[in-house]
Amino acid sequence: MSVRLSLLAILDRGACYGSQLRAEYERRTGARVNVGQVYTTLERLERDGLVTGAGVDDEARVLWEPTEAGRVETRAWLSTASLAEGRDDVALKIALAVTLPGADIGGILFTQRAAVRAALAESETEDPDAVPAAIVRAARRARLDADLRWLDEVAALTVGATPFELSEDRPRRGRPARSAG
Repeated sequence: MSVRLSLLAILDRGACYGSQLRAEYERRTGARVNVGQVYTTLERLERDGLVTGAGVDDEARVLWEPTEAGRVETRAWLSTASLAEGRDDVALKIALAVTLPGADIGGILFTQRAAVRAALAESETEDPDAVPAAIVRAARRARLDADLRWLDEVAALTVGATPFELSEDRPRRGRPARSAG
């Protein structure tokens, strides 16, 4: 899963500093991310015009928030299916989306399911020219069939899921603002 886009999606909930963002990522996905990767990602997002500084908190930690371009990119990511990502990446993306108010979980699942069905249909129309190619196609079809069953399970799991706000618990650590000297 794109840590970059996940962090952007979390920032859409409210301004955060790096360690806070890391804690939110782990809280929402259950996956770990190195705090150094969070800060490096924030710097790249700023360079790309997707986040901007939002001042500092009462302990002088730099707060970040998405720009309008960042919000647009987040929404596009959430609404796009991906077969290139592994199932774990798609699972993390959906787990994160479930926590975000306004995320269209049904639409995300529909889009992902449609992409899997299209890939499955494509794999069934290929010419079976050789045994090795047929073996690879069979493996792909088996994975795609499993993906459809998994998406059905995810749909059942997300019924009644409630999004949540940023945590009131703030990590004590965080990168302080740079002095202007």
